Amino acid sequence: MIYFAPEAMAAYAELGLSSEQGYFASRSAAMGVVPPELVVATFFNFSPRFVHASLDGVWSKTDPATVLAARSSAADKALRGALGDAVHSPELARVAELLRSAAETITGDVVGRPLFAAHAALHWPSEPHLVLWHAQTLLREYRGDAHIAALLTAGLGGLDSLLTHAAVGGIRAEVLRKTRSWPETEWQQGIESLRDRGWLTADAEPTFTPDGKTRRDELESATDRNSLAPYARIGDEACAEIRTLIAPFAQTLTTTFMPWAAKR
Repeated sequence: MIYFAPEAMAAYAELGLSSEQGYFASRSAAMGVVPPELVVATFFNFSPRFVHASLDGVWSKTDPATVLAARSSAADKALRGALGDAVHSPELARVAELLRSAAETITGDVVGRPLFAAHAALHWPSEPHLVLWHAQTLLREYRGDAHIAALLTAGLGGLDSLLTHAAVGGIRAEVLRKTRSWPETEWQQGIESLRDRGWLTADAEPTFTPDGKTRRDELESATDRNSLAPYARIGDEACAEIRTLIAPFAQTLTTTFMPWAAKR
């Protein structure tokens, strides 16, 4: 939710950062001041030119520690605002405890997972709602790194990953193109390339061929297999408890910060 919370945009604006600068700086800050090329590599599906432009001059205005503090403060305000008194509930404390236990089982599993590794090196917050947020951030980046590995193994680059995501449905291709700032010419070239490789049909919108659908399903399964460890280690009973406890919090946060997703 931190990527959609107005509290985050306001916090980054106070540091002199635009919304685009705030996104790239806040998510990469755990890695320190790194070249834009590393952000391109780890974020994967954004236009490289967009990443370079968004990070230009960022670290002359602020520093990673300040950005991380602003991000945490924004998460605190956003969660308190959305969840209200529920941030103090025993249910939230319990699900935070469970998700932290899951995340802590993988903190040493950093090989080949650079973005997760950087976040795993950060200190844990103390308040339950921020423990919950940090644990979910770790689990998200853990899976994200696994997804990039699966995409690369399947022969897909950053633009390819967006095009196949569009073909899955649920989010319009034009929305994905614009939010990741891919020029129309490169987008169309990417579509033609995937058509030539048998992934997409000749339809105007990216649509899978039967073979493309099978291959996309295979890489999603590979991602799932390589993201299973934290949940397998805490066991089925704990996972079932997490699903039950977190559902109302997830629904509230989705409705508050991502209402378009809540309608699907």
